[in-house]
Amino acid sequence: MPKNYNSLKAKIAESLTHLEKTNVLAAATKRSRNARATQLASLQDSDRFLAEVKELKRESISDLDSLLGRFVASCKANGANILIAKTGQDVVRYLLELAQKNNVKLIGKSKSLTTEEIELNQHLEEEGINVVETDLGERIIQLAHEKPFHLVFPAVHKSQKEVAELFSYSFNTNVPDDLNEIMKAIRKELRPIFLDTGIGVTGANVAVAETGTIVIETNEGNARLVSGIPDIHVVVVGMEKIVPTWEDALKLVMAHPVSATGTRLTNYVSMISQRRPLEGHPTRELHVIVLDNGRTKMRQDPWFKEALSCIRCGACMNICPTYGVVGGHTFGYIYPGPIGIPWTEEIHGLDKASEFAHLCISCGLCREICPADIDIPMMIAKVKEKDVKANGQLLPNKILSRSDRFAKIASSTAPVSNWIIQSRLSRRLMDQFLGIEKKRKIPRFERVTFEKRFRKLNTKIENPRGKVVYFLDIFANYNKPALAEKAVRLLNQKRILVEIPPKLKASGMPLISYGELEEATKIASHNVSLLETYVEDGYDIVATEPTAIYCLKEIYPKLLDHSKSSKTVSAHSFEFFEYLALHNASEGSSLTVASRPIERKPIGFHIPCHQRALSSGKYTIDFLKDHGFNPKVIETGTCCGMAGTFGLKKGELGYKLSMAVGKPLFELFENDGSIELIATESSVCTEQLTDGTRYRVVHPLDLVTDTKL
Repeated sequence: MPKNYNSLKAKIAESLTHLEKTNVLAAATKRSRNARATQLASLQDSDRFLAEVKELKRESISDLDSLLGRFVASCKANGANILIAKTGQDVVRYLLELAQKNNVKLIGKSKSLTTEEIELNQHLEEEGINVVETDLGERIIQLAHEKPFHLVFPAVHKSQKEVAELFSYSFNTNVPDDLNEIMKAIRKELRPIFLDTGIGVTGANVAVAETGTIVIETNEGNARLVSGIPDIHVVVVGMEKIVPTWEDALKLVMAHPVSATGTRLTNYVSMISQRRPLEGHPTRELHVIVLDNGRTKMRQDPWFKEALSCIRCGACMNICPTYGVVGGHTFGYIYPGPIGIPWTEEIHGLDKASEFAHLCISCGLCREICPADIDIPMMIAKVKEKDVKANGQLLPNKILSRSDRFAKIASSTAPVSNWIIQSRLSRRLMDQFLGIEKKRKIPRFERVTFEKRFRKLNTKIENPRGKVVYFLDIFANYNKPALAEKAVRLLNQKRILVEIPPKLKASGMPLISYGELEEATKIASHNVSLLETYVEDGYDIVATEPTAIYCLKEIYPKLLDHSKSSKTVSAHSFEFFEYLALHNASEGSSLTVASRPIERKPIGFHIPCHQRALSSGKYTIDFLKDHGFNPKVIETGTCCGMAGTFGLKKGELGYKLSMAVGKPLFELFENDGSIELIATESSVCTEQLTDGTRYRVVHPLDLVTDTKL
């Protein structure tokens, strides 16, 4: 077993024993998600706003060489000292020389993740310089000798009591467990720091090329004191923060707080272009250090270039299901959370990134919430691939990444395979030797697959209203062919011709989840090539499994370098109920609603993660309403925890973490007394919710009956 897995599992186990911290973190991230949603809803056109942010960042990164030259020239024209720092060591060396030249022993800092990246404080302190963080969260972290837990809320994991105890110890006084007393204590400690600081160091949220201006956004005002009081102000800014104009900067000034905290603006927005002498202070200096530290290399990599569009809002952390349980000290090195995986790999190396990369369960939610629409999930998959090539693959990952092969064998040998798989002895052996969790239920396999059944169905349609390829997933083919049969019958009733290409392969999503991108790319290429011939003949593509369509629409184009064929197939791929809606499928149907009264009551509806990136279940919900049901969406705002095959694996990096992620969702369903069952389109979400709740969990197609069957 690769050594990083043992370390990661130990960290997860430790996190799972401190659920009080998990609860605090979950509450904080949920507040941020909800506030973000509320703020976006208040905008006149939030989609356009986010699209403009995405385009601004993409264009700025593409034109970075020119922007950097303009920014440097503008800074010099303003009288600022400017340095392009190739590495973090260059920044440290520059600051040390500046401090020694001016006999400075105290440096005051405002919150800056860029300086955290290069571990500036530690290097300066080793040379005898006292560095004091003046942001409350950062000061807590500094006194606790920890790394930030979150991009925006570095000390979100600390309780009020813990902070009071920390301040009492650090300030050598009694600080009561009271918010007002805590704030009095930190103000008393920081006031002399602001007044005595010889050099103030800040980061920058934005740098404006046309004017050489740096923009600093804070909620505490400390950055204004750190930048304004000392005679020397040093700005350390990543080169990816440079934008062309003031208008561009203002878009980001709004985008940052909307996505980070759900507010329209931060409390303090400081804009600094130059420093002028004051009475008694004739030499007030501004030093601007533009940091590279791997960014140029990242910009040249087609897989990781997008990461430079990150605006450091922390939204991906607020929605990540596993980060929400284990937090940033397990899920991170210096940059935590989903975006922290590619950034850590590119800036600090694969060995650091691989320590937490496999906490990503490929739910895709981080891209859904990202204001710059960064394809974080696929960058993480690339980091996993690098790790697998360098350090090897876990046995359960090897097995589960090829679950289609296992399903084919199990189906062909059913019912014997079912008896073997379900026996207690077999499950214990699978648990011990293969790493497949014995507590997790494994669905039964059918001997007669749907592919075999389909050949016997009369699916010929005279003058069809439409033609579709039914993209069979593993579950519908091998585990529940009756579901696939119902889907085909329904399409036929709508006078839609259905075909199932005999050589079509499963989506390959498990390969992507476990970092085996070369094999996944081969599958994508094969499927796209086959499906394109059908599209050219007038066919669309549908699936009853959201992940299958997610792969066709979102992942295959990335794997195939956005080839014309992949984009063609993507454009003609639809969720099952989406296709029905687009073809006005409710007219003239012989479909009837099941008559049992249990299903006339409210139905709990779960939206699978991959479906959220598609339609968020809109078409399915409309379909159920049109047929007499009352679907009630019940969600935590993040994942159910199963994440494909992740929840099948044994232990902390599988079943235990999966169930911890799912627990809040289970409780929402359990505490809702109005529903009688749960409906979801995902086969793996069905397994998770069946294991985690007392309810029967069904596919929406199970709620209807076909009078012709």
